Amino acid sequence: MSFPIRSPRDPVGGIFVFGRILDKIRLNAQGKLPAGYNLGIIAGKRTFDDRVCKLLGVDFDALTARTRHGGSDEEILEWCFQNGRKPDAEQIELFNGFMFKRGWRDAASAGLVQQRKQAGLGHREDIVTFFDLMDTEEGRLETP
Repeated sequence: MSFPIRSPRDPVGGIFVFGRILDKIRLNAQGKLPAGYNLGIIAGKRTFDDRVCKLLGVDFDALTARTRHGGSDEEILEWCFQNGRKPDAEQIELFNGFMFKRGWRDAASAGLVQQRKQAGLGHREDIVTFFDLMDTEEGRLETP
């Protein structure tokens, strides 16, 4: 099954989640973002969209406008570097490591357990990160 939103593990310019955000922005612009998907900043919560924008030093609304203008993922990322900041290799490595493990033995673990239950996957103890949950829900990880 081909899902219209790529895995958070698929990097653009070495950065996890960025391509997924672009997919969601593009689908939303076409009125095709699947129900239940968060897009952008949610007051009082730290979303993956928010974290990527903070890493790149760009405003989510500006990123949305630039993405809707068109261009490749790499062109949009370069725009982020020019209009925000360009993290160095170590900053990207630390960011990716944090994002890759989010939900596993950290402050977000309770939220992951709750979201697993809401998705009907409460019994799936092998889903230990939000990346695992997204990829399972979207059919990229096998069900045991």
